[in-house]
Amino acid sequence: MTARVLSGSGFILASKSASRRAMLDAAGLAYEAIPAGIDERALEIEMAGSPAEEVAQALAVAKAAAVSAVRPDAWVLGSDSLVAVEGRRFDKPVSRDDAADHLRAFSGKVIELHSAASLVRGGKPAWVGHDIACLSVRNLSEDFIAEYLDAEWPEVSHCVGVFRIEALGVQLFDRIDGDQFTVLGMPLLQVLGALRELGVLTT
Repeated sequence: MTARVLSGSGFILASKSASRRAMLDAAGLAYEAIPAGIDERALEIEMAGSPAEEVAQALAVAKAAAVSAVRPDAWVLGSDSLVAVEGRRFDKPVSRDDAADHLRAFSGKVIELHSAASLVRGGKPAWVGHDIACLSVRNLSEDFIAEYLDAEWPEVSHCVGVFRIEALGVQLFDRIDGDQFTVLGMPLLQVLGALRELGVLTT
C-alpha cells in the first residue's frame, strides 16, 4: 500500500537521511527526497543557549522552508535530531577522534535525544512537532570504542549521537525510554497524524 498525497502537489522529504527515508518507505508514503543544504551549524551558533528542543524545531523548520522556497506548491517535511548529555549539546562528530571523544563523554550517562519535525507549504510552517527519547549508555571501554568505530566509521559520522540504532549502535545502551521512531531520528507517528489533520493523507 502506498499512501496517496491528496493535495495533488507532491510531498517532499527535505533530507538525505537513510533512516528517515526508510521510515517513510516502511509507512508506505510516496515522496521525493531533496536535501535542504542549509548551514545547520550557523543556526545552532545563533541559537546558542536555547533549549535543545527549540533548536531542533528551528532546524526542522529551516530545512523544510529551504526546500519549500523552490517547491512552494508541495508539502515539505523537515526533520532534525539533537543530542544533549547533562545539559551539554553535541554536534555530529567531525572526525573519528571526535567521535571517540563523544563516546567517552556519553559513557555511563543518559543521552537525551530530541527529534523534531515540521511541515511547510508555500514557505509557511503549517505544523511543528517534537519528541524526546532517553538512552542510557553503558560504561564503554576504550577497546570497545575502538572496535565499534572500526566497524561503524564513517557511517556514524552523519549521526549526531554517533550511533545507528538499527546497526551496532544498539550495543551502546542498556536501556532506552522513548518511541522507536524518535530514536531513529523523526517523530513519525506525530508526522503521520499531522499529515492526516492537514488533509494531506487519507484519514
